Amino acid sequence: MLSSTLSQPAMAQLEANSSHAGKVSELQLKWAALLIVMVIIPTIGGNILVILAVSLEKKLQNATNYFLMSLAVADLLVGLLVMPIALVTVLYNSGWPLPEFLCPIWLFLDVLFSTASIMHLCAISLDRYIAIKKPIQHSQYKSRAKALVKIALVWLISICIAIPIPIRGLKNYHLPNNITFNSNHTCLLKPTTFWDFIIFGSLSAFFIPLTIMMVIYLLTVHVLRKKVYLLRSKVTQRFSSPVVSTVFQREQSMASTEAEQMNVLDSRLPRMQEKPTVDTTIAHTPYEQSFRRMSTMGKKSMQTLSNEQRASKELCQ
Repeated sequence: MLSSTLSQPAMAQLEANSSHAGKVSELQLKWAALLIVMVIIPTIGGNILVILAVSLEKKLQNATNYFLMSLAVADLLVGLLVMPIALVTVLYNSGWPLPEFLCPIWLFLDVLFSTASIMHLCAISLDRYIAIKKPIQHSQYKSRAKALVKIALVWLISICIAIPIPIRGLKNYHLPNNITFNSNHTCLLKPTTFWDFIIFGSLSAFFIPLTIMMVIYLLTVHVLRKKVYLLRSKVTQRFSSPVVSTVFQREQSMASTEAEQMNVLDSRLPRMQEKPTVDTTIAHTPYEQSFRRMSTMGKKSMQTLSNEQRASKELCQ
């Protein structure tokens, strides 16, 4: 009787602890599910907007934006096919409530779309580097058909990386011999059966593209800095001292030519005026009077022009 009376409070405490732990785990699952929903909705909405913008606006339809649209398609498929099933597994406490043959297919789609996203980013970085380094050669290969061929090549590489999952998983998808479930009936890639794929996939789908992107972006920054330096050097050469000296030399040469023209006119006018000295008492002919008027007017016009040019130069200075 004493042992039974002592065990009853202990059993009640254990039940209370288990119920509290169950409530805590349910609360954690709800928060995790809410977090996944908050990620799913912007993923779907944002990528749909990107696809609509590129497909409807003709000004955005170029090679780089085609890559961005294909990247948006990959991310949209992740939000539509991968994340909702992950949400279901979270709600079932990491269990797999769907048929067993769908587990390797879901893992294949997860790896495929994630690898495609990373490959698209790598291809975009390489395309930008070529466009900056060799713009003429890049413009020759910048067509819609060639961009679609590059996008198809990216998707083909992603499929080749992820295809071993369904090949192995669909052979024995029943529970006794299934290689995509652990003891808790959780759908995953078990290290005991997929150890070679985990090493190969992590290298080819993440680490190698990441290294390529880092190197390409460093080279892109180096090329941009080099071009900026060349542009600045050209600008400084335009405003250097030899150019300014040549400008002053041109102004001096123009002033000297104007002075020579004025001296020639001054030397000609006395000669023209000295010719009719045969008889000062005789009246000048109309022809001589008109010639004198034209010569004086030409002299005054040349003087006014030279004065205007000098005044304009002084104002510009």
